[in-house]
Amino acid sequence: MSPTRYQLRHPGLNPPCRLSPLKDTADLRWCFNRSLHSLHATARTMVDLNTAMAAASAEQKRRSSDGSQDRKKRRTGKDMGIEPFDPVIYVAKEKADTASMWLVLTFTAVVSLLMRYVLMPNTSQEKSDILYLLPIAAIVLIPQVHRMVMPERFMEHYTKGTWFKSGFLHLFAFLALSFLLVNPPLGDIVAPQLSSQWAIVTDDGTDLVYSNDNGKDGEITWTVDQGASLTGEVWLLFGLADNVNSNGASVTVVLENNDISNAELQSNETFWTDNQERIAEARTLDNRSAPNLLPHEEDTDQPFAIQLSAMGLNVGEHQITVTITEDGDPWENTRTYNWTLRVVEELPEADAS
Repeated sequence: MSPTRYQLRHPGLNPPCRLSPLKDTADLRWCFNRSLHSLHATARTMVDLNTAMAAASAEQKRRSSDGSQDRKKRRTGKDMGIEPFDPVIYVAKEKADTASMWLVLTFTAVVSLLMRYVLMPNTSQEKSDILYLLPIAAIVLIPQVHRMVMPERFMEHYTKGTWFKSGFLHLFAFLALSFLLVNPPLGDIVAPQLSSQWAIVTDDGTDLVYSNDNGKDGEITWTVDQGASLTGEVWLLFGLADNVNSNGASVTVVLENNDISNAELQSNETFWTDNQERIAEARTLDNRSAPNLLPHEEDTDQPFAIQLSAMGLNVGEHQITVTITEDGDPWENTRTYNWTLRVVEELPEADAS
């Protein structure tokens, strides 16, 4: 006989009795007992399976807990990311690092002083790159200096990280010290510069007249009438500012145009003093206020006045070269300005027709 659907779903269990109309009491009792036996076997199987699963789960948790505790016992503090702390070793390492810091700062100070007072006076401005490259390259000497100076109890605490930190400390300390050593009051390596702007002024004996242009772009254009020229005395005025020794600069002016070639002109030292009121009351061609060429006052700014011509300038382009020289420390500081004055005729008016 082929198995029933119930037997396929529940192998090993007797199928429940399919009751049919029974007339005999004995047959009814037999089927009822058989059904009770089947239910009892099914219940016993389900209890055994649940118990086994619960026991297996408890065993797995117990093994997992025991294994984790064993692993924790076997792992060291280093494996767990925690370094062992020894107060004696810590204090010794801190002392070694502090001694290294002061040694590097002392080394940097010596290198900076040698650069400023030995190497710098014997080096020209054109080759000034060596003044920074050589001291910075001294970083490679830091480990050797430590080995020469530091005791063995300190050296055992130094690693590659120590040399890396010492190199950065040397670099930034040198930049700070060199900045202090080459600037006032300990040094002066920059020539004076314009206080504000330069100006062209004409003097007819009565009034001073400024040009309309301010000369900030290095050019000044002066427009004259048709067939005329720039008349009267023509002066170049400007002021120089410096952070130290404001009166120690000397100025040389060279004028070049169609009539004059490389004419060297000298500064008039009394023009500003003799014409102080006229300069303050002067106006431009379009009757505006004259520019302030000495914004920091004469105590700080050094005024200069150079006469370009006593008889006026013709129409054309006039090249002005200003060379500023100062005895700095440790070099002679120079600065050059190239300016252009254009004297042009006014355009004729267009015919109304």
